[in-house]
Amino acid sequence: VQLQASGGGLVQAGDSLRLSCAASGRTFSSLVMGWFRQAPGKEREFVAATSWTGITKYADSVKGRFTIFRDNAKNTVYLQMNSLKPEDTAVYYCAADSSPGIVTRKLNYAYWGQGTQVTVSS
Repeated sequence: VQLQASGGGLVQAGDSLRLSCAASGRTFSSLVMGWFRQAPGKEREFVAATSWTGITKYADSVKGRFTIFRDNAKNTVYLQMNSLKPEDTAVYYCAADSSPGIVTRKLNYAYWGQGTQVTVSS
């Protein structure tokens, strides 16, 4: 599976941004898809995930502000980020795996995209 993330950028606090991750190489609809982020000097952390059935799960820090959704016809998963805060600044990575259900641990994801930078200024 190849993953291509895009949509990052520099925004101000309170703004919105939508990240996209296009997948190829495997039947997209059978994959669990996740978003992770890594800030400078910190470990990569879970942000959101969606199972192939559309079940979603979020980190507490983004719940109510971020929405993950997928378009199986376009082989793409999105992360809609609203009410962005400076602490959301990080490189965001999309990930995929063939495990059933929801996967939140980065070690359980077999495939990773290259990352896209999100910077939120105060």
